[in-house]
Amino acid sequence: MPQDKHILIVDDEPGIQDFIKRNLELRSFKVSLASNGLEALARFEQSNVCLVILDIMMPGMDGLEVCRRIRQRSIVPIIMLTALGEEADKIAALDQGADDYLTKPFAVGELLARVRAVLRRHHWTDTPALAGTRRFSNLEIDFEQRLVWRDGELVKLSPTEFALLQELALHAGKILTHEVLLKRVWGTEYRNEGEYLRVYIGRLRRKVEDDPSNPTLILTEPGIGYYMTR
Repeated sequence: MPQDKHILIVDDEPGIQDFIKRNLELRSFKVSLASNGLEALARFEQSNVCLVILDIMMPGMDGLEVCRRIRQRSIVPIIMLTALGEEADKIAALDQGADDYLTKPFAVGELLARVRAVLRRHHWTDTPALAGTRRFSNLEIDFEQRLVWRDGELVKLSPTEFALLQELALHAGKILTHEVLLKRVWGTEYRNEGEYLRVYIGRLRRKVEDDPSNPTLILTEPGIGYYMTR
């Protein structure tokens, strides 16, 4: 079974596990299951998975801690499962490095759409021809190799973080609206989900700015969008 067809589901509710497993297996995915945080980390170490679907609310080690630990060693995509209306959980999940979230209860169509979108972004390599390497102050971006250096040191970015940085860098000096960035980086289905953009801009700034609280590379145009200085 190829790595890009193997998904790890982590949830302490057997009904949720079965629902997700059944619908993914119908689409030819291989599925592994875990019922708690420690089991999830063990399964993750033992298996070569392309995606983790991870519930936040679990006894013992919760999903946020599992997400944080996975992120210390891997950029594998993670979709978090959150309770209805828990906005703080969604922001916390993205802050810990999750790529996306699903709010319970969710329909099959929504589940499959999120899985497709996350896997699409993770494998996205659509770099404009002749983009080459460009420098912005102390930041150097190799668009072809999808690598970034800050002061000569390699910066570890997730595929989504790089896609966002690339979009800003290739249009340096031009303000890109929230809607445009969401559509280009996440997909048309995310055009109104501004929390993704806010969190990822914050994550990028922490990695590429000398002083993230006073950015000089990635700037905000209040109420409109973001732009990268030339």
